[in-house]
Amino acid sequence: MRSTPPLPLPVKRALAKVGQDIHSARIRRRITTTTMAERAFITRMTLRKVERGDPGVSLGIYATVMFVLGLTPRLADLADSRADDVGLQLEEGRLPKRVRPKGIARRKPA
Repeated sequence: MRSTPPLPLPVKRALAKVGQDIHSARIRRRITTTTMAERAFITRMTLRKVERGDPGVSLGIYATVMFVLGLTPRLADLADSRADDVGLQLEEGRLPKRVRPKGIARRKPA
Protein backbone atom coordinates (compact mmCIF):
# COMPACT_ATOMS: atom_id res chain seq x y z
CA MET A 1 0.00 0.00 0.00
CA ARG A 2 1.35 3.40 -1.00
CA SER A 3 1.09 6.16 1.55
CA THR A 4 1.00 9.86 0.83
CA PRO A 5 2.82 12.37 3.01
CA PRO A 6 0.69 14.41 5.39
CA LEU A 7 -0.75 17.52 3.81
CA PRO A 8 -1.48 20.88 5.41
CA LEU A 9 -5.18 21.27 6.18
CA PRO A 10 -5.67 24.18 3.72
CA VAL A 11 -4.24 21.98 0.93
CA LYS A 12 -6.60 19.12 1.82
CA ARG A 13 -9.54 21.51 1.80
CA ALA A 14 -8.51 23.04 -1.53
CA LEU A 15 -8.16 19.61 -3.16
CA ALA A 16 -11.53 18.54 -1.75
CA LYS A 17 -13.10 21.68 -3.22
CA VAL A 18 -11.51 21.04 -6.62
CA GLY A 19 -12.88 17.50 -6.53
CA GLN A 20 -16.35 18.69 -5.56
CA ASP A 21 -16.28 21.32 -8.30
CA ILE A 22 -15.25 18.74 -10.88
CA HIS A 23 -18.04 16.44 -9.69
CA SER A 24 -20.60 19.26 -9.91
CA ALA A 25 -19.39 20.26 -13.38
CA ARG A 26 -19.72 16.67 -14.58
CA ILE A 27 -23.22 16.34 -13.14
CA ARG A 28 -24.35 19.69 -14.62
CA ARG A 29 -23.17 18.48 -18.03
CA ARG A 30 -25.03 15.20 -17.46
CA ILE A 31 -21.93 13.14 -18.15
CA THR A 32 -21.94 9.67 -16.61
CA THR A 33 -18.91 8.38 -14.72
CA THR A 34 -18.37 5.76 -17.40
CA THR A 35 -18.39 8.31 -20.23
CA MET A 36 -16.22 10.74 -18.28
CA ALA A 37 -13.66 8.07 -17.47
CA GLU A 38 -13.54 6.96 -21.10
CA ARG A 39 -13.08 10.52 -22.37
CA ALA A 40 -10.29 11.17 -19.85
CA PHE A 41 -8.63 7.77 -20.53
CA ILE A 42 -8.86 6.78 -16.86
CA THR A 43 -10.78 4.22 -14.82
CA ARG A 44 -13.99 4.99 -12.97
CA MET A 45 -12.07 4.38 -9.72
CA THR A 46 -9.55 7.07 -10.64
CA LEU A 47 -12.40 9.44 -11.53
CA ARG A 48 -13.91 8.75 -8.12
CA LYS A 49 -10.57 9.69 -6.53
CA VAL A 50 -10.42 12.90 -8.58
CA GLU A 51 -13.92 13.86 -7.50
CA ARG A 52 -12.90 13.29 -3.88
CA GLY A 53 -9.80 15.46 -4.26
CA ASP A 54 -7.36 12.61 -3.67
CA PRO A 55 -3.80 14.02 -3.48
CA GLY A 56 -2.37 10.78 -4.83
CA VAL A 57 -3.85 11.39 -8.28
CA SER A 58 -1.43 13.08 -10.67
CA LEU A 59 -1.89 16.66 -11.73
CA GLY A 60 -1.95 15.41 -15.32
CA ILE A 61 -5.09 13.41 -14.64
CA TYR A 62 -6.77 16.39 -12.95
CA ALA A 63 -5.78 18.49 -15.99
CA THR A 64 -7.20 15.92 -18.42
CA VAL A 65 -10.48 15.74 -16.53
CA MET A 66 -10.69 19.54 -16.55
CA PHE A 67 -9.99 19.51 -20.30
CA VAL A 68 -12.87 17.13 -20.87
CA LEU A 69 -15.12 19.51 -18.93
CA GLY A 70 -13.87 22.54 -20.87
CA LEU A 71 -12.17 24.04 -17.81
CA THR A 72 -8.61 24.19 -19.18
CA PRO A 73 -8.41 28.03 -19.19
CA ARG A 74 -9.01 28.03 -15.43
CA LEU A 75 -6.26 25.46 -14.99
CA ALA A 76 -3.83 27.67 -16.89
CA ASP A 77 -4.46 30.51 -14.42
CA LEU A 78 -3.79 28.52 -11.23
CA ALA A 79 -0.35 29.97 -10.58
CA ASP A 80 -0.58 33.09 -12.75
CA SER A 81 2.33 35.34 -11.77
CA ARG A 82 0.19 38.42 -12.37
CA ALA A 83 -2.05 37.32 -9.50
CA ASP A 84 0.87 36.59 -7.13
CA ASP A 85 0.29 39.45 -4.68
CA VAL A 86 3.06 38.40 -2.28
CA GLY A 87 5.61 37.98 -5.07
CA LEU A 88 4.66 41.31 -6.62
CA GLN A 89 5.00 43.09 -3.27
CA LEU A 90 8.41 41.52 -2.66
CA GLU A 91 9.55 42.50 -6.14
CA GLU A 92 8.35 46.06 -5.62
CA GLY A 93 10.29 46.25 -2.36
CA ARG A 94 13.52 45.41 -4.20
CA LEU A 95 13.16 48.16 -6.78
CA PRO A 96 15.93 50.77 -6.69
CA LYS A 97 15.16 54.05 -4.94
CA ARG A 98 16.30 56.02 -7.97
CA VAL A 99 17.40 55.25 -11.49
CA ARG A 100 20.36 56.89 -13.21
CA PRO A 101 20.76 56.97 -16.96
CA LYS A 102 23.52 54.76 -18.32
CA GLY A 103 26.72 56.44 -19.43
CA ILE A 104 26.82 59.05 -16.70
CA ALA A 105 29.77 58.42 -14.45
CA ARG A 106 29.23 58.39 -10.73
CA ARG A 107 31.05 60.94 -8.67
CA LYS A 108 33.80 59.47 -6.66
CA PRO A 109 33.78 60.37 -2.99
CA ALA A 110 36.49 62.89 -1.99
